[in-house]
Amino acid sequence: MGGRTTRQRKAVTRALAGCQDFMSAQELYALLVAGDHAIGLTTVYRALRELETDGGVDVVRDETGGRLYRLRPADGHRHYLMCRDCGRSRPVDSEVVEEWAGRIAAATGFTAVEHTVELTGVCADCLARTDGGRPSGHEGEKPPCRWDRGPGLQGPVHSCAS
Repeated sequence: MGGRTTRQRKAVTRALAGCQDFMSAQELYALLVAGDHAIGLTTVYRALRELETDGGVDVVRDETGGRLYRLRPADGHRHYLMCRDCGRSRPVDSEVVEEWAGRIAAATGFTAVEHTVELTGVCADCLARTDGGRPSGHEGEKPPCRWDRGPGLQGPVHSCAS
């Protein structure tokens, strides 16, 4: 990988590390451009694909089937419960899912089995919200990314910039 490509991949990784919730490639692109990074949307997609191949990101699907990315923690693959309203995500204990996938693989003779488990719901903040705003976060936690309209994008995007 060339020097420029390596720098751009590192920029993508840093941007993902600065956000606690999942984000789309377009949201990540908007965040990078807003931070004065000279990067193209195609490069963001390429970097995310490489990170996924290397096991560096967890990937889930949104309600429209789009892919959302989150930097994978050092301790490995996780499953998440995601709020359908604000996008906040929480890792969940999924040992039983991992064991089940292993048993299925062993019973069928398949190897390199991968799986996707997606749990969605509505978080307590969104359920209690009456003013139509986004939740401000839970006490003692990093607040979720705020939602802004990104440059050249149709809908709202996560903005993790302070």
